[in-house]
Amino acid sequence: MIWCVEDDASIRDIEVYALNSTGLAAEGFADGATFWQALQKTQPELVVLDVMLPEIDGIELLRRMKADAALREIPVIMATAKGAEYDKIQGLDLGADDYLAKPFGVMELVSRVKAVLRRCRPQPAAVLRCGGLVVDEQEHTVTADGVRVVLTYKEYQLLRLFLSHPGTAFTRDQLMEQVWGMDFYGESRTVDMHIRTLRQKLGVYGEHIETVRSVGYRWRAQP
Repeated sequence: MIWCVEDDASIRDIEVYALNSTGLAAEGFADGATFWQALQKTQPELVVLDVMLPEIDGIELLRRMKADAALREIPVIMATAKGAEYDKIQGLDLGADDYLAKPFGVMELVSRVKAVLRRCRPQPAAVLRCGGLVVDEQEHTVTADGVRVVLTYKEYQLLRLFLSHPGTAFTRDQLMEQVWGMDFYGESRTVDMHIRTLRQKLGVYGEHIETVRSVGYRWRAQP
């Protein structure tokens, strides 16, 4: 169930209708207090949360959700007024998974909801291999020829992405979106720095990370 928290009835009705029409069950809430009361009884799969709400605004509701162990894992997409840069950044810093800038189209709403659900739904654990390099997604460990390789979280996510798509060339923007997410504000050289340290830590296996000129990086597929 997707919950849409929006005080404008016309926008709320459109959001709920659009989601229901694409097979996503949705329910609307007109204010923050009603939404918060409902959260104490049941939990949605995702929340589309407007920033400007009567009684309790969206930023405060998001803050409360992230402070509650029972609610903090619920994905949240913030809906902000166009140009409201501070609200967008504040929401992302508090843990929002994505944002929508008003006015937005229904297809964008549906696409972003589906994208966040894909990212947040638990995936079956797997073991990724490339010769003697092993990534255990259950244990979140990396070993090279039986020796543990200590990686940072971002380095681990980069390696996991490469091994999951051998031979696929990723642009720096794609890597930033996939690994750092929508809440990352930085420069492409951040990717280059992480790739350099990842190569060093992987030793001979680091040679599998190839630089694709004018594109980005890829993991060289084994013959």
